[in-house]
Amino acid sequence: MTDDAAAPGGAVEVDLWFDPICPWAWVTSRWLVEVREVREIDLRFHLMSLAVLNEGRELPEKYQVMMDNGWHLSRIAVAAVRDHGAKVLDPLYTAMGNRIHHGGDEDYPRVAAAALAEVGLPAELSAAGADATLDAQIRDSHTAGISSVGEDVGTPIVRINGSACFGPVLSRIPRGEQAGQLFDGARLLSGYPHFFELKRTRTAEPAFD
Repeated sequence: MTDDAAAPGGAVEVDLWFDPICPWAWVTSRWLVEVREVREIDLRFHLMSLAVLNEGRELPEKYQVMMDNGWHLSRIAVAAVRDHGAKVLDPLYTAMGNRIHHGGDEDYPRVAAAALAEVGLPAELSAAGADATLDAQIRDSHTAGISSVGEDVGTPIVRINGSACFGPVLSRIPRGEQAGQLFDGARLLSGYPHFFELKRTRTAEPAFD
């Protein structure tokens, strides 16, 4: 997947790389959807992969199973983009994420089938979940995100007007003008070429209210 054309009419270009199964990426994505309501941004979605990110690492069995199963959703997403264009990833991710993160549904084939139906995409795309030939495209999109920030990161990656950072990692979804103010700060920091890291220990799990 490649970036779309430049943002229209002076809008701030914002690119988000996410894995559909990642709850932290989901919170960040919903923050940016809120930002879109209060700031002039051109928000574009791209896939990255926790499975690729964690290749070669020893993981707890439950986490490894989740990584392996996550390929199903990513393959369907990349097939949808291939057939229907990059803009379809926004509503498809929303439909998937609502079921996974709000609904608690870990049956990814069921999630994908329901999400495809919700956004009006062909049910036949469900078969892409088992098509490993699509993995190269997922890896390419993942690499595009990682190459903009370096290897020592996770998901999500946010790029603002060409300057990318890992995160911000949020445990709650800022709403309204608060979302806009947080974006203003993220834009200012990410745009400074000598800014690299701002971090503290996480003391809360992500919540989606």
